[in-house]
Amino acid sequence: MTRIGSFGHENHKWIGKTVGDNASGTEGELTAVVHEEKRDHLGRVTGVRLAYIKKTDGRELPTAAANIELVRLT
Repeated sequence: MTRIGSFGHENHKWIGKTVGDNASGTEGELTAVVHEEKRDHLGRVTGVRLAYIKKTDGRELPTAAANIELVRLT
């Protein structure tokens, strides 16, 4: 079972490792996986799981956590 800490942060085993976002092709360091509540256009609350990837230029980009893969560096 995945442990969720303060502010919805997940204790993910890949934090600090290089990951890739298979939807956009972005690669970088996984800095956080966060569970957030969002409202849809009808005002219904739904939960989303976002991964934050820090690129080498310092920008941090969110993506769906299901989109990330561990990058094997050779």
